[in-house]
Amino acid sequence: MKNRYIRNKIVKKMYPEIEELNTYLEKVLSGDDPPEILDIEEGELSILKSNIYKVTTKLKYQKELLRQDKVTLATAMADISHQLKTPLTSMMVMNDLLKSEEDRERRDEFLKTQSDQLDRMNWLIQTLLKLSKLDAGSVVLIKEDVPADELFKEVMKPFEIQLDIKGISLKRKIPDAFVMCDKNWTIEAIQNIVKNCIEHMNAGGSLKISLTDTSIFSKIQINDTGSGIAAEDIPHVFERFYKGKNAGKDSVGIGLALAKTIIESQHGEISVESEEGIGSTFEIKLYKTII
Repeated sequence: MKNRYIRNKIVKKMYPEIEELNTYLEKVLSGDDPPEILDIEEGELSILKSNIYKVTTKLKYQKELLRQDKVTLATAMADISHQLKTPLTSMMVMNDLLKSEEDRERRDEFLKTQSDQLDRMNWLIQTLLKLSKLDAGSVVLIKEDVPADELFKEVMKPFEIQLDIKGISLKRKIPDAFVMCDKNWTIEAIQNIVKNCIEHMNAGGSLKISLTDTSIFSKIQINDTGSGIAAEDIPHVFERFYKGKNAGKDSVGIGLALAKTIIESQHGEISVESEEGIGSTFEIKLYKTII
């Protein structure tokens, strides 16, 4: 009899706390922001309350992440639509002109414009697909020792004709060393930086690529004598779809973002220093061990 009385007394004492937990969970289920309750008492019920609060706090955090992801996705879709709309509109106009144009030279000019726009669209779509794969974690970057000379020869191969046409001199300072990286993806990253440098350089400019090898990391520097980056744009140059003050008319603002994603996916670092009218220096650090 005495034990039943004690048990009933304990249960009655717990009722308000159980009711408090029930009210708390109802607010969580309804989508309201639950109150932050700290319980400093001891006991099994207190432990249960503490764990429930931890779970709901975590759910609240995940909810906020999902909300941010939706906003980011909506913004990205709007940007992508805008970037594709411009070349598509141009191609539609060119196509209409081709139907009525009889002059051979003018037709060739229109066809070249269409070809250029198709190349631009193809590059944009391929770059977006690469970014999507990296974001989704469906690509596994495998690091290995890659001969530095071999790496940079492949990086510069697609730009040889472009450098020659613009009269841009290339200076390389590459020691006999190895770079610990995923070869193909790192080439992709560096090529996007080089592409950006060349696009912002006038004829007769100079492009320098150097490698410094240490026991901790490989430091790659890419320096150009281009138009430079405005001070207010420097913090944003690696953001997706960001177009700075000195961006070219055909700039999409995604190449440097891809380079950053690739380098950071290998636990590396990327940064830039620049001065308008002087040029820019991009720096990449690829660590030999995860720090």
